[in-house]
Amino acid sequence: MSPQQQQRAIALLKDAYAAFNRNDISAAVHALDPNIEWQEPAEFPGGGLYHGRPEVARYLTSSRVPWAEGASEPVRFTVSGDRVVVFVHARFRLKDGTTFTEVDLADVYTFRNGTPVAMRAFADRNSALEWVGLPRSE
Repeated sequence: MSPQQQQRAIALLKDAYAAFNRNDISAAVHALDPNIEWQEPAEFPGGGLYHGRPEVARYLTSSRVPWAEGASEPVRFTVSGDRVVVFVHARFRLKDGTTFTEVDLADVYTFRNGTPVAMRAFADRNSALEWVGLPRSE
């Protein structure tokens, strides 16, 4: 991606995370390719492979159901070829709980013509970096 394409991709992703955090799932998936392939790790609640915006929207909606409050904040964006690795810090409190859970993870988006066509989530940030051929983070 050119520097301008990288800036647009990162802005698009920031907007999508902000929409998810305000529970506007329609806006969160709006810029995704209609046939996006979305993969969540098996160890995540509802983990698996989802195809297309409607399935991704259903997954994102269901992922928030147990939350009383919370957010998934992108903290770092790293571009590698046509992919953007997003380090995410998720902090949430479940409806039946009183304490917050905090999780650091990574999402990798593959772009084609300025549009995310695939997303793969990783429970381990270094695994995401290795998957795209980048060195591990310290």
